[in-house]
Amino acid sequence: MSGLHRSSSAPLKNGLPPQELLDDLCSRFVLNVPKEDQQSFERILFLVEYAHWFYEDNTVEQNPSLKSLNLKEFTSLMFNSCDVLRPYVAHIDDIFKDFIDYKIRVPVTGAIILDETYERCILVKGWKGTSWSFPRGKKNKDEEDHACAIREVLEETGFDVSALLNKDEYIEVIFGQQRVRLYIIAGVKDDTAFAPLTKKEISEIAWHRLDDLQPATNEIITRGITGLKLYMVAPFLASLKSWISKHPPPLPPRPDLPLKGVSIWKAKNTSMGSNSVVIESQSNKLPSEAKPPDTGPGKSFRNFRFDTAAILRALDGSFSS
Repeated sequence: MSGLHRSSSAPLKNGLPPQELLDDLCSRFVLNVPKEDQQSFERILFLVEYAHWFYEDNTVEQNPSLKSLNLKEFTSLMFNSCDVLRPYVAHIDDIFKDFIDYKIRVPVTGAIILDETYERCILVKGWKGTSWSFPRGKKNKDEEDHACAIREVLEETGFDVSALLNKDEYIEVIFGQQRVRLYIIAGVKDDTAFAPLTKKEISEIAWHRLDDLQPATNEIITRGITGLKLYMVAPFLASLKSWISKHPPPLPPRPDLPLKGVSIWKAKNTSMGSNSVVIESQSNKLPSEAKPPDTGPGKSFRNFRFDTAAILRALDGSFSS
């Protein structure tokens, strides 16, 4: 007896993924995981999010006729297609809202990377949108703050800060219910090569002058004087300037440095149907199956527990087919 439905692997006429592909994603990312990852909808939605990243970064890229989906659209498809999730389709809006609310409470860590003069820092721009931020990301379950910062900075910039990170040198800000800790990584050479290791997460990496990151006015702190969107940067600047005033840089100020920010890695979108191809921009670049995050126990949706028997039947069907 099979709990998974098999069908053609060809995309449907509307570009949606076929049942066979959804079955495979459900089996790979939702069913074949440790039991502790199946104990709440917050944990389940993290698994679905990983399946979504895989779908967008690999499946759609290899098959441009497939439609690109946002996370909510993809989650709806998974719940309607996966046998063990289908009983909860009626509650999907509440489940998704609880998940988003939960995500914004997960602690975040990252790094403020300064050059050797302490005049410039590295900022990254997300794949979608126009805001800049310091490289950072959410912690996994039981992950130490500094370990998360090292991992996230490596993923977003390709630069390993482990040798330069001091666990006691950081700036921490609370945004609503979310704690954000950024470690100060000082004295990085300006010819260091940066390039993200993840697909479709970062669209640009650049050195920006700290003087350009100052708020344009006292009332508006989300944009710098050059017009950059900096709502995730501005709250750290006062503490960063205070730290710099107490720590002399390895090199004196360099008047020869560009007055504007310098892009050192940039992705370009090449249209191919509904797909995008990531191409590294070499003009400004200097020479040079992760486990889903487990963010700890969250509130379960109506004391959710998986139907273990249904999971076993689904797995049995996937292995026997």
